[in-house]
Amino acid sequence: MAGNSQRRNRRTSNKKGATVGSGGKRRRALEGKGPTPPAEMRKGHVKQRAANAKARASARRPAPRRGGPKGTNELVVGRNPVVEALREGVPANTLYVQQFIDNDERVREALQLCAERGGINLMEAPRPELDRMTNGLNHQGLVLQVPPYDYAHPEDLLDGAADEGQDPLIVALDGVTDPRNLGAVVRSVSAFGGHGVVVPERRAAGMTAGAWKTSAGTAARTPVARATNLTRALETYQKAGLTVVGLAADGETELHELDALDGPVVIVVGSEGKGLSRLVGETCDVRVRIPMPGGAESLNAGVAAGVVLYEAARRRA
Repeated sequence: MAGNSQRRNRRTSNKKGATVGSGGKRRRALEGKGPTPPAEMRKGHVKQRAANAKARASARRPAPRRGGPKGTNELVVGRNPVVEALREGVPANTLYVQQFIDNDERVREALQLCAERGGINLMEAPRPELDRMTNGLNHQGLVLQVPPYDYAHPEDLLDGAADEGQDPLIVALDGVTDPRNLGAVVRSVSAFGGHGVVVPERRAAGMTAGAWKTSAGTAARTPVARATNLTRALETYQKAGLTVVGLAADGETELHELDALDGPVVIVVGSEGKGLSRLVGETCDVRVRIPMPGGAESLNAGVAAGVVLYEAARRRA
């Protein structure tokens, strides 16, 4: 009996009894892991991998343009055109060089300009591939890819003038289809302190590589806006307090008689042959003619815009 009692006592003494708690004094003892994070935040989870892939794709996708639908890449083809485009600072993202090309001065200069500018990919391609890309044009082994121009919205030009604390001075082009004329207008707007150029979305010149070259680099700092409907864009400018001045050979007012150039104004220039379209002409507050004692019937868009912009800058000085 005594032995059984001892064994029972040993079992009783070895049994784990109540223990003293921390009483909240050991902070880490009370910490948990927190709520379960969503699947997108769990490392290695399939949903997290999908979310990361979606984020990377969004980062690569360019922001939508306010001025109209996204355009397409443009190709500058041939050794001289490619070198000239690079010299003039035309935006580019890829230079394609034919495999086993004859390495002359123009090829070396194109490669050097790309290296100096940075940000331009160099791609070596076989001649059949370049032939396909250019639809059989005489590319001479060099093809430069120009990305689509990032057009502004017409109202952005008003914001730019407001940021500078100036009355808006804007040029709108109606039916001008030659990119070189557009580039010349952009250059004049930049030279005489204008705030941008507006072009219609359809049946009008856009900011191609040719327009960039003619602008002599000023397109990098002078915004070009694209309007879905030029007449409505001009009406919006009128509501904002701008005077819409149309240039016309039969305008009722001569340039030196126009007082509106002192204030907020948008100058509308038509094509050299047809001039202003009917709706645009009717929307203008005043139609102005440039006196030409030499007897010329008209001026091209670039020259006409430059004459009026100079007069505006002279009065605002």
